[in-house]
Amino acid sequence: MRKLIMWNVITLDGYFEGETNWDLSFHGLVWGKELEEFSLTQLRSADKLVFGAKTYQGMADYWTNAPENEGEVAKFMNEIPKLACSTTLGSATWNNSTITKDAISEVSKLKKEGSGDMFVFGSGILSASLMKAGLFDEYRICIAPVFLGKGRKLFLEGIPNQELNLNKTKKLSTGGVILSYVPKNQT
Repeated sequence: MRKLIMWNVITLDGYFEGETNWDLSFHGLVWGKELEEFSLTQLRSADKLVFGAKTYQGMADYWTNAPENEGEVAKFMNEIPKLACSTTLGSATWNNSTITKDAISEVSKLKKEGSGDMFVFGSGILSASLMKAGLFDEYRICIAPVFLGKGRKLFLEGIPNQELNLNKTKKLSTGGVILSYVPKNQT
C-alpha cells in the first residue's frame, strides 16, 4: 500500500510562502547538496505527486521550463505521474498529469493501488483537507532558520488534533533541519 507523505519547507515561524504567491526566497537558506540529495531520494521513492490547483499550475510552469542546472530533479518532476486536485482546472497539460475533482476519494483509492510513495508538495489548502480526512502517513518538514514574520502559514486553523511521533531528524549544514513525523496510531 502506498504512503501519502507531506513535504514542505517552512520558516521557523510556520510560513511556507511569503506575502506574495511563490515567494519562496527562504528556500535558498536551506538549499544545498544535502537537501538536493534528499529531494532526489524522495523522488526516487515516489510513483505519484499530488498537488492542489494553484501549486499544480505553478509547478507545471516552472518544471516544464526548468533551467539546465535543475538536472535530475527536473527529469523526475516531469516524468512522475501527477494528480491535480481541483474543481476549477479545465485541463492538465503537464506530462503524466490527471485531474480529480474529489481529492479525498481519489487519494484514498490511489493509496490502495500502488507501492511507491505519493507526495504532496506545497498545496496548503489541499493538505488541510487531506489532514482532516486522516490520509497522511507521514509529515516531512524542512525548517528554514529564519523568522519570516508574514506570509502564508502551512498549518491552518481547523486542522484536527493529531498526536505524532518523531520518526527521523536530519540536520543540514545550512542550518536547516528536516523533521519526519508519523501519526501515533500508525506506530
